[in-house]
Amino acid sequence: MADTINQIFSQLSAFLWGWPMIILLLGTHLYLTIRLRFPQRKIFTAIRLSVKKDDGSTGDVSQFGALSTALAATIGTGNIVGVATAVALGGPGAVFWCWLTGVFGISTKYAEGLLAIKYRVKTKDGRMIGGPMYALERGLGWKWLGVLFAFFTAIASFGIGNTVQANAIATISCQTYGFSPYAVGLVVSALTAAVILGGVKSIARVCEMLVPLMAFCYVVGCIYILFVNGAYVWPAIKLIGASAFSPEAVGGGFAGGSVMMAARYGIARGLFSNESGLGSAPIVAAAAQTRNPVRQALVSSSGTFWDTVVICALTGLIIVSSILAYPDITFNDGAALTKAAFCKIPYIGAPLLSFGLLTFAFSTILGWSYYGERAVEYLNGKRWTYVYRVLYIIAVFIGSIVNLSLVWNISDCMNALMAIPNLLSLLFLSGIIVHETRKYLWHDRLDEGMPEDMDGAAEAELQ
Repeated sequence: MADTINQIFSQLSAFLWGWPMIILLLGTHLYLTIRLRFPQRKIFTAIRLSVKKDDGSTGDVSQFGALSTALAATIGTGNIVGVATAVALGGPGAVFWCWLTGVFGISTKYAEGLLAIKYRVKTKDGRMIGGPMYALERGLGWKWLGVLFAFFTAIASFGIGNTVQANAIATISCQTYGFSPYAVGLVVSALTAAVILGGVKSIARVCEMLVPLMAFCYVVGCIYILFVNGAYVWPAIKLIGASAFSPEAVGGGFAGGSVMMAARYGIARGLFSNESGLGSAPIVAAAAQTRNPVRQALVSSSGTFWDTVVICALTGLIIVSSILAYPDITFNDGAALTKAAFCKIPYIGAPLLSFGLLTFAFSTILGWSYYGERAVEYLNGKRWTYVYRVLYIIAVFIGSIVNLSLVWNISDCMNALMAIPNLLSLLFLSGIIVHETRKYLWHDRLDEGMPEDMDGAAEAELQ
């Protein structure tokens, strides 16, 4: 029975994340990029704003805190193993398409952040909450679709955001250090409880410290590995570029890859990795202290830049250059390829891989706990959020000790079902997005505040 259910969800996942979804997501990226006049041009402004405090603005956490929490949820094992999976299935050209998807995804993440501030609400206890469910309800009058989005988000948080990440931590700890999955589960559950029971401010504080540290260590380690592989870096870049557009099979130990295969797996991995269009990051963006929607939109867009344009690209370059440098590397799946490529590097390769996977997975658990909690609050009111936190902590332990094949497939389905209503809100509210962008960005008014009647003035009727 379990195998049958697993097969059903596996087939549903393959359908939902097939070409129709890829076209819808990538099409939204391209449409918003053109209509918003390439907001990628402002990426350095976005990075600058992300590390500045917007003093006097309304919100629960700083812009950097909101960005760090979003990055914590976004930068996960997919940035390492997922990229390798794309290379294993689509050839080295998949790295190019993954990177390109990140570049265009900046526009969609910008639009999501803008709507999050535009339609956020203030609760009776003074908190700022928002996300696609509020944009669907308040911007389009489609509360029923907002409810569906929140439901899918709550379910997904226990899967891709929780149990599968806990399982990855337990597996790595067991295989690398010989720790018991039960012991790992208890430790990770305790650490998770210590953070998420304090609410968004506690999560943001931890993420503000954890995300820069783990990203810095990983990027520096990647640069070192590329230095070791120095003679093969340029050939790897040329191979990635050539195989992205060549219909012929490639050599160098790779499986044959076509343009269609490289594009399919590269685009899918890029979309899944940076979560642009998924609708998750806007939930925490709504809590940011910002003086207008465009400032936070720019800050949110920088998350996709760091996640895909930088980290996924570095991972892909390491994997391709390592395969060229060490022809004996063989692989059947992304996890095996990742391990083989990193462990070929003396001293730093294996520790870097372990550190990256462990910290990326734990940060994802923290970030997604906030997404799921806000979804539950939208569905049932604040009184249920405490129950959610307890269940979330228990799920971390369960994920550490059980097989999660079915959970993976269910989570993939929920993620796809989250994306559909969120993308509809972006497309149907694109006129609002353009209007706000024209007002604050194109007319150079980034330092101007929002009108009082728009600055989170709507009171949420939450119990």
